[in-house]
Amino acid sequence: MLETKKFSPPKQRAFDARFEAQKIAFGPVVFHCVRYAWKRGMLQALAEAGEAGVTLAALEATGRWSRYALKLVLESCLSAGVVMIQGGRWQLDKAGFCVVSDDITRVNFDFIHDVCYQGLFELERSLDEGKPLGLAHLSGEGDWPSIYPVLSQLPEPAKSSWFAFDHHYSDTSFPEILPDVFATAPKRLMDIGANTGKFSLAALAYDARAELNLVDLPQQLAVADANLTAAGLRERAQLHARNLLDADAVLPTGMDLVWMSQFLSCFGEAEIASIFRRVAACLGSAGQVLVMDTFWDRQRYDIAAYCLINTSPYFTAMASGNSKVYESGDYVRLAEAAGLRLLTMRDGIGYCHSLLRFARA
Repeated sequence: MLETKKFSPPKQRAFDARFEAQKIAFGPVVFHCVRYAWKRGMLQALAEAGEAGVTLAALEATGRWSRYALKLVLESCLSAGVVMIQGGRWQLDKAGFCVVSDDITRVNFDFIHDVCYQGLFELERSLDEGKPLGLAHLSGEGDWPSIYPVLSQLPEPAKSSWFAFDHHYSDTSFPEILPDVFATAPKRLMDIGANTGKFSLAALAYDARAELNLVDLPQQLAVADANLTAAGLRERAQLHARNLLDADAVLPTGMDLVWMSQFLSCFGEAEIASIFRRVAACLGSAGQVLVMDTFWDRQRYDIAAYCLINTSPYFTAMASGNSKVYESGDYVRLAEAAGLRLLTMRDGIGYCHSLLRFARA
């Protein structure tokens, strides 16, 4: 698939390619103008005007924006196909409707602006040094080696935007995969990278016989602990504080099923290989591993692949310095090297997830 994947139209004219190149060059400018029009209500005003549109003078008369701001921002939006102008009246174009009404678009906008934008200025240095140097734009005076131990400490609005981004994509997948999780009737399950405990809560509610073992950093487990307690499910959960970056951090053994969702993409390949080795060692005799993640090469639509590919620089500049959104073959290769074998691969879960099932080789 990699050899044939292409995002440009076949036989694209040189003139059109040059226009696309200018869109890339001015992309940051357009991003900020469209975001301003959205957050300050310009796009909503056009949406409310409907097909009749509204004049610049009428927008200015509301007192919400100066004529200068209206002309500058709306003209940038016009160039991006977010708005259009007919007979001197401004209207919302189709992309503009997505900005004001599409959940994924809005979540992505907030994530890029609130979490990533300033830090991405350090992408070049982050790539060269293998460290998330852009994280300093969120940490202030703090020296954070990665974003994961401090997710609960992120300043607002970065904290809310990070969790909204994470949960928006994962929450659509959990209801679909619980039958897969319990297809082999596992009793002892391990949720590695448990985060706030969303999957564990869903699994415990799905099967009253299940016992969940949550593995994550202490800071994340504290949140999961509170959520499990509030749901009345704490007695069937065991918490195991582990830093999986520590190659000597062993996992509890005898597991019927190990679950990892949007977890391995937080690490570089050497670390993923180490995690797979420890996961293989913790399985019971018939234990299996389920990995749910977003693989850009398994997407049905280019829009999904585009979003996933361009999430990778966040991992470089802000999260870890060495992780990314991977191709599915990378996980399979690393799992096989750790003594596992791929049983099944299922795509089309939620917005853009795939589910990989492994057993011991």
